[in-house]
Amino acid sequence: MSTFNKYPEIVVSQSTDFVWEGYENIFQQLDQVKKSKGKVILTIDCYPGVNMEELRKNLISPLQPTETFFLDDLYYSSEKITEMIQYNLTDDRVFGIFSAHEFSDFFDNEKLVNARKIIESIEQGLIIIYGVGATFVYEPDVLIYADLARWEIQKRFQAKMPNWKADNEEEDFLKKIKRSYFFEWPVADKLKKRLFDKVDYWLDTNLDHHPKMVDKTRYLAGLKQAVSQPFRLVPYFAPGVWGGEWMREKFNLDKDEVNFAWSFNGVPAENSIYLKYGDIKVEIPANNVVFRHPVELLGNKVYGRFGKEFPIRFNFLDTVEGQNLSLQVHPVVDYVQETFGARYTQDESYYIMHAEEDAVVYLGLKENIDKNEMIEELERAEKGITVFNDEKFINKFPIKKHDHYSIPGGTVHSQGRNSVVLEISSTPNIYTFKLWDWERVDLDGKPRPVHLKHGINSIQWYRDTSWVKENLFSPNEKIASGDGWIEERTGLHETEFIETRRHWFSKKVHHRTHDSVNVLNLVEGEEAIIESVNNDFEPFVVHYAETFIIPEHIKEYTIRPYGKSEGKTIATIKAFVRV
Repeated sequence: MSTFNKYPEIVVSQSTDFVWEGYENIFQQLDQVKKSKGKVILTIDCYPGVNMEELRKNLISPLQPTETFFLDDLYYSSEKITEMIQYNLTDDRVFGIFSAHEFSDFFDNEKLVNARKIIESIEQGLIIIYGVGATFVYEPDVLIYADLARWEIQKRFQAKMPNWKADNEEEDFLKKIKRSYFFEWPVADKLKKRLFDKVDYWLDTNLDHHPKMVDKTRYLAGLKQAVSQPFRLVPYFAPGVWGGEWMREKFNLDKDEVNFAWSFNGVPAENSIYLKYGDIKVEIPANNVVFRHPVELLGNKVYGRFGKEFPIRFNFLDTVEGQNLSLQVHPVVDYVQETFGARYTQDESYYIMHAEEDAVVYLGLKENIDKNEMIEELERAEKGITVFNDEKFINKFPIKKHDHYSIPGGTVHSQGRNSVVLEISSTPNIYTFKLWDWERVDLDGKPRPVHLKHGINSIQWYRDTSWVKENLFSPNEKIASGDGWIEERTGLHETEFIETRRHWFSKKVHHRTHDSVNVLNLVEGEEAIIESVNNDFEPFVVHYAETFIIPEHIKEYTIRPYGKSEGKTIATIKAFVRV
């Protein structure tokens, strides 16, 4: 039976006071606000992806406002907005350039001025302003922020939801993600960061027709609680053309899904957090913790380097009974900065959680290959003229459980079939340049995008067999030991900013955060318990393969085998930023 907890919670309070579940209860609370003053301006600002029609039908209309303003009606047309952001969208199917816009850039000024005049002319009654960027219209008396996680937004895109202010229900899913990643999300996050101290109520809209609302004090207490203890993010799992079967069995996942390729379990920009108030569980984007408490979570040095951005990501890649990942390369730093405006690239590593006998990793180029010949063969393969001969150009190494391979940007690589990888990397996840995709189409029947030009410009051609073996193979350097434990340095390459340490232990191990947020995974053993050295937080239990986060301000903590693992040797891998 699986012990993997798919629904981890952060207990904030045993009370449900000032937490409301369901539209009826939320309506009753806001109806009291409506009756408390002569003229009330109620503003509901929304993250792009919130179901506006559901809000209108179930909350706004029942409140019977004197006047209502829907933000989409005050903006320019969809066509004009798309034209204004075309530089950011580019003509590429996947990659854009990050936007520095504000939502206020897209107002039709005549409509905005007219709306403000109407608001000022009303002397009594409830005025509701709602939609993405609603706080730009008028100073609210009561401010609600309607939020949801990015993983839920992506599910809605697949179910034909359009982007914000775009008539693109039927558009390619990847193009919808691109518009969000490079435009909507950075602009919305910038606004959200400014609103934390102004919001009166936070509205969880992740579940259709089942909202939860929390008042400001309890919501902020939840964010504070998160950085006061070890915590886990809510994992989500997704199928893929190369997906496997290991996670389905290990984590007791949906038997009817085609496969499971991905598990995002340590990516605050993508994942969510459950805040528990009595018996009410409120789901929030994990990024909100980063935005509100960056220093406590990341550490002052990491915050000074990355700002309000979580720089480490953990996720699983499962190819057991599946297929190879695409042959790919990530950009080096200067290329991603100059081409896409990103600050850093996706350096990564593969930690091998499971490997069948035939499992391999593709890593680096063979000795003395002809660069021009390889480029020509890739170009011919992209056009469908021939099949790319990976055996001629690309190294293929057998792998086993607990191996660790560094993959700095510029290194050609792929995970072969019949393995499970814990991918430990820097956070950017969209800059994967596919070089060759084994003649296949995606689950939707469409060819997966190959970015040969970007890929060729990114390949570091000197990274051949001997260089890879010397620089990227798991070193497993023993750096410390004690009674019942050993600490090893294992990866990552010196050009990568993440340090990883593995601990094998049968007794308690003392950890320090190294002036950085720590991200860990229990890679061997059934259970472990994390404990405070000075009783600052409650003991925290984790199970096999669970990723967990230790905020930097905790400074010191211990981990020991627990439950079924007591008396056995187990292992964690820990990642932190080299500062």
